[in-house]
Amino acid sequence: MTPDDKARIARQFIEAIPFSKALQMHLDTIGDGIAVISMPYSEALVGDPKTGVIHGGAVSALMDTCGGAAVMSHSDAPVGTATIDLRIDYMRPATPGQRILARAECYHVTRSVAFVRAQAFDEDETRPVASATGAFTIEQGKGAEVSP
Repeated sequence: MTPDDKARIARQFIEAIPFSKALQMHLDTIGDGIAVISMPYSEALVGDPKTGVIHGGAVSALMDTCGGAAVMSHSDAPVGTATIDLRIDYMRPATPGQRILARAECYHVTRSVAFVRAQAFDEDETRPVASATGAFTIEQGKGAEVSP
């Protein structure tokens, strides 16, 4: 499968997930184990009505989806994946009214697990809103070649 095929399949998969649609996630960039997905600000996603800050669960979902997309686009990973573990550290509240962008990198793939690092930003892309590390399953298909 070519890198373009993997990117196309990952894009179709993300666009087909109802939850991703509900959060209005948009796949901005994908390829070579890296994915960037953005999500617009929405009052429906606010976790604290007093401040207007987006709920951490929405940020978590964005980072999880982005991590899975990064795995799907990695050259050593088959297309199918699911989250095993995702640890998120929230560093600051996202600025109300601003879109959130997640960037994930799949940096290591074994026979059964892919490892990912991710960060989420609002429009101030110099200071992360959150940082994550995760492990994702690798679905082995016939003919899949993954290094040990």
